[in-house]
Amino acid sequence: MASENPAHLFSPLQIGSVTLPNRIVVSPMCEYSCEDGFANDWHLVHLGSRAVGGGGLVFTEATAVTPEGRISPQDLGLWKDEHIAPLARITAFLHSQGARAGIQLAHAGRKASTFRPWSGEGVVTPEAGGWSNVLAPSAIPFSPNYPQPRELDHAGIAAITLAFRAAAVRADQAGFDVIEIHSAHGYLLHEFLSPISNHRSDEYGGSFENRVRLLLEVTSAVREVWPRERPLFVRISATDWTEDGWDLPQSVRLAALLRDRGVDLIDVSSGGNVLGAAIPVGPGYQTPFSEAIRAQTGILTGAVGMITDPAQAEHILRTGQADLVIIAREFLRDPYWPLHAAAALGETTSWPVQYLRAGPPKSPARAPIGNNR
Repeated sequence: MASENPAHLFSPLQIGSVTLPNRIVVSPMCEYSCEDGFANDWHLVHLGSRAVGGGGLVFTEATAVTPEGRISPQDLGLWKDEHIAPLARITAFLHSQGARAGIQLAHAGRKASTFRPWSGEGVVTPEAGGWSNVLAPSAIPFSPNYPQPRELDHAGIAAITLAFRAAAVRADQAGFDVIEIHSAHGYLLHEFLSPISNHRSDEYGGSFENRVRLLLEVTSAVREVWPRERPLFVRISATDWTEDGWDLPQSVRLAALLRDRGVDLIDVSSGGNVLGAAIPVGPGYQTPFSEAIRAQTGILTGAVGMITDPAQAEHILRTGQADLVIIAREFLRDPYWPLHAAAALGETTSWPVQYLRAGPPKSPARAPIGNNR
């Protein structure tokens, strides 16, 4: 029986020619499991299981547009045509489960050539499979045990813009429905935005207009080759959580500029560019940023960070704080979170036919969901 008060969480969202079957997004989550940037069986099973579990839009992890743009030597990549085929295998499976496929294009900047979490800390040397040409807007390391980056010159900046453009063409060929440009968490494009990491004195540094220039150029380059009817997202860190850093008012200004350049949705995260920043982590701690950007610019937004409970996710959408909920760690704990959320919210959703013999999941009593905060 249909609910008398249908959950926003399970309503479709049309963006251009792409219809997301629900408002639940599997966030990009680094798996650190590649060789030379190639997707493999781990990625097929990891991403595919989240589509089987009911995720409406399933994103790859941060996918490097150049070899030196990887966080670790084991990151996913899309810097050459040979990367297309294994990704196409994944998008085909996601589509077969009714999900839409998203790819996050990224460059790690000064956080590149570092160990994956379970292999150590600090710099991976060229002798150990890393690289020496770590790039950044300014020659300022993220921390003492991170690489010493080289300041990008104009030719290097232009090459990175072209790399994002070329990766977008390959993403189209691989069958993706959505591209997200990663400009958050202290990686290259965020590094250009923030005065903490960008000390340049040329047209890419100093004023707000100069610091946002590279992201706008990358966005325009991607939008030129990415079909206009298909969604383009940008992930930002709405604040550096530190004085004199990137902040929410600048994020609102940036979101309006991105909207005017064909971006459809801002994926609103925070932090990652300042070591030891005091961040008040807790349930919903980033949703006010998503709500402010949405209200002040009219662009669609996605909320991310400590979203774990179905009623919490529904409240975010019902109260206009975001248009999508973008979930990471909870999907690692429970690949079938959307199916369990539907039961918790009294919604009817389709389990894979292969699993139906197990019977319907137990449905806890649904708590009333109102508009009060």
